[in-house]
Amino acid sequence: MTQEILKDTQSRMKKSVQTLEADLTKIRTGRANVSLLDHIEVEYYGAMVPLSQAANVNVTDHRTLSIQIWERDMVAKIEKAIINSDLGLTPNTAGQNIHINLPPLTEERRKEMVKVVKNEGEQAKIAVRNIRRDANQSLSKLLTQKEISEDEQRKSEEEIQKITDHFVAEIDKVLMAKEKELMEL
Repeated sequence: MTQEILKDTQSRMKKSVQTLEADLTKIRTGRANVSLLDHIEVEYYGAMVPLSQAANVNVTDHRTLSIQIWERDMVAKIEKAIINSDLGLTPNTAGQNIHINLPPLTEERRKEMVKVVKNEGEQAKIAVRNIRRDANQSLSKLLTQKEISEDEQRKSEEEIQKITDHFVAEIDKVLMAKEKELMEL
C-alpha cells in the first residue's frame, strides 16, 4: 500500500517538473526556438489546430524563425494568430513564408523574465509540496485505519521527503538553466 503511494507521489511530482519545463519553453529568451510557437493555434477548416499542423516552423538563425505555410489561404490566419498571441512578435510575410525576427531583450526585460521564471519555479515547488502533503495525509489515513504501523509510516514519510527533495533540486536545476539562458546576450 505504501509503495503505491510512493509511486503515485513520484509520478505526480515528475509531472509537475515536466509542466514547469513546458511552461518555461513559452518564455521568450533572446534566442529563436521552435517551441516558442507551440501554443499558438490557428483556425484550419473550422477547427483550431496547433501551428505545427498547418505549417513547418524552422529556426533560420539565432534570432529568426521561419514559417513555411502549406496552404496560401492560411497565411493571413497564421499571421493574425501570431500577432494576437501573448508573445509580442511581429511577423513579416513573404508569399507563403512568414519570418519572425526576435528582437534582442533589453537588460531590464531580461530581469523581468528572470522574475517570471522564478515565480513559475516557486509555483512548481508549491505543487510538489502539496503532493508531499497529500501523500503524508494518505499515510496518516492508513495508520488510523491500522493498515500500516507507525514505523512504516515514518519510513514512508522519510522516503517521501527524499523524493520531494530530489524534485525540488530538479526544479532548481531547470530554473538555473533557464535563468542562464535568459541572461546570455
